[in-house]
Amino acid sequence: MRLAARALLALLAGALAVPAFAPAGWFPLAFLSLALLVGLLERAASARDGFFLGFAWGVGAFGAGISWLTIALSRYGGVFLPVAVLLIFLFCAVLSLHPALAGAFYVRWKRGGTLRRALLFAGLWMLVEWLRGTWLSGFPWLAMGYSQTPPSPLAGYFPLVGVYGVGGVLAFIAGLLGICAIRRDGGHWKIPVVLIGAICLGGWALSRIQWTEPDGPPLAVSLVQPNIEQSLKWDPAFFFETLRINADLVRAAHGDLVILPEAALPSTLEALPEGYLDRLIRLANERNATLVTGVFTRDGKRHYNAAVTVGRGGGQHYAKTHLVPFGEYSPPFFGWFYRLANIPMSNQSPGEANQPPFELFGRKIAVNICYEDIFGAELIFSLPQAGLMLNLSNLAWYGDSFAQPQHLQIARVRAMETGRPMLRSTNTGMTAFVLPDGSVPAVLPAFARGVLEVEVPAFRGLTPYARWGNMPALAVALIVVAVAVGAGRRSRPG
Repeated sequence: MRLAARALLALLAGALAVPAFAPAGWFPLAFLSLALLVGLLERAASARDGFFLGFAWGVGAFGAGISWLTIALSRYGGVFLPVAVLLIFLFCAVLSLHPALAGAFYVRWKRGGTLRRALLFAGLWMLVEWLRGTWLSGFPWLAMGYSQTPPSPLAGYFPLVGVYGVGGVLAFIAGLLGICAIRRDGGHWKIPVVLIGAICLGGWALSRIQWTEPDGPPLAVSLVQPNIEQSLKWDPAFFFETLRINADLVRAAHGDLVILPEAALPSTLEALPEGYLDRLIRLANERNATLVTGVFTRDGKRHYNAAVTVGRGGGQHYAKTHLVPFGEYSPPFFGWFYRLANIPMSNQSPGEANQPPFELFGRKIAVNICYEDIFGAELIFSLPQAGLMLNLSNLAWYGDSFAQPQHLQIARVRAMETGRPMLRSTNTGMTAFVLPDGSVPAVLPAFARGVLEVEVPAFRGLTPYARWGNMPALAVALIVVAVAVGAGRRSRPG
């Protein structure tokens, strides 16, 4: 089979991985997708071919999985649709360099038996996914581990090794499947089947462990979903209507803690109409409640995407630290992008690192804004002090797409990694309450205006991941790759 035909199969295998994630959640497809890639890499003749096949797999996965980014650019950013499609394709191509590297190094170093090869593939896969999530600000969206939320048998490994470690376990199983599938001797299946069964059984057993425990009585929380269309959010003609909708929802809420989503008030805090902030304070004080709202703040020439408290415990402030390139700030040499796109408040400054949690009602609450919660290693600095995690988001930029359920799935992983409940207040969805086991006992329908009333306990204790982060999983990946490569070199003739 020619390389072009094999690359087409790799591209289709990459696209096959997307239904493994939310909203479909067909998690076995993740194993099948990577197993197909491994099978193709096994027959690759050179590292160059491996690079090409891994790149094609990435284009299929990212092209199908994050195509919703074009909505933000074309519908709301004012970029001509064909140009927006081209820009997102180029972005997907950059992301695809990571599986391409895994493919190239795998073909270059593959030697020995099934177990050694599967371990090599798993170690390489874990390292390139971690690299994708860290360099140039990082974009770990669609890291394969995210597909393994419950009911996957691998979900029990999240509190131990995090999303990259789970991705490595997934890649190891897929490697065993892919390598064995192309070998003609059926006897090669015996040990892999036993290993796969043991891994799944271990994940099931680990999911029964409660790494953290409730700490004190539950807190009554109201999670507000204003459902304001993105095209109206920054329309001056709709400004006062936006403020009215938010105030009315705060008045309708019943919780001691009321949460408005990211940038719920489309203005800087200092530029709000006279008396509006006093109105919110009065609404909170009437019930001895606290309001947390997303709003932009200003410090001289600096603007921050922030969350502030109003009412009881008022005056606390969190500024988003991990900003979105091109959406919230311009990387060097990319000023031309803003001549194509019209994105409000795109000149933001990052907040200080390691900001303290909010202290409300005797509990400490770690706040993060929008896609900050896809960086698990950055959230654990607030532990063990914080007993709750709170995410404020606005995914209206991406319309009715996969972005909303994919982001909720990411929040489920963060809850399992940290052993903490995750509260989500969003503009258009998905506003939800996530428990430390990854379950979602309450969620509002997307694109519906309303208030989600929940009783949320704080938790105490530390999971292994919260204690050590990604380092143990990455160390294992490096050791596995080093041993596989070293053993392979020693086995060469001459």
